[in-house]
Amino acid sequence: MSPPTSRRVGRPRAQERPASGLPPREEVLAAAAELFTAHGYTATSTRAVAERAGLRQASLYHYFDGKEAILAALLEGTVRPSLEMARELVTRAGTAAEARLWALCHSDVLLLCGGPHNPGALYLLPEAQTERFAVFHQVRAELKAAYGELLEDTEPGAAMTAEELALRTDLVFGLTESVILIRRADPARGARALAAATADAALRVAGVPQRSLARQRREGQRLLAAWR
Repeated sequence: MSPPTSRRVGRPRAQERPASGLPPREEVLAAAAELFTAHGYTATSTRAVAERAGLRQASLYHYFDGKEAILAALLEGTVRPSLEMARELVTRAGTAAEARLWALCHSDVLLLCGGPHNPGALYLLPEAQTERFAVFHQVRAELKAAYGELLEDTEPGAAMTAEELALRTDLVFGLTESVILIRRADPARGARALAAATADAALRVAGVPQRSLARQRREGQRLLAAWR
């Protein structure tokens, strides 16, 4: 009878890395966005995120100190680029505020709808509403304030009372973020068509007359083309 063979036990191997070509940190964020939106934040473990990203769980902690930090990065990633753009648009001279507002709405919608996992849907997670993500809420509030500044600079905005301006700002900002629900209900909806339609609608909510809309849209499109 031959002696039993000993089985060599080594370190467990990670799953095969996805073929996305993303750096590991971005791979973790993409995996987490997919799992958080599909299964919820509470039901998703860091182990599941690591496995989906093709990493060992220990490797994930090289990039993030836990699940909360991952969600914070995802949430802030849906709003910081828009805030940076808004700050430049608010101070930009030589272009009508209506066109700048159109460009911001269009860009913001594309960001919220970007990627295959509808990242804006993370706003709908109950955990995202808590004080644990205060930085996200602060950045989002600053973005909304920038919308208000652009709206005030429009011709209709200049004639509004403070109360009217606050209401129109709420409506325009809420309209922009409403694409989150539209995309969740219809993931196949084209993001660019949705962005253009939302930006047009935002100007109408802002009080821009229909006769001016096509001109402001063209100016907004030129702004976005120059931005790229």
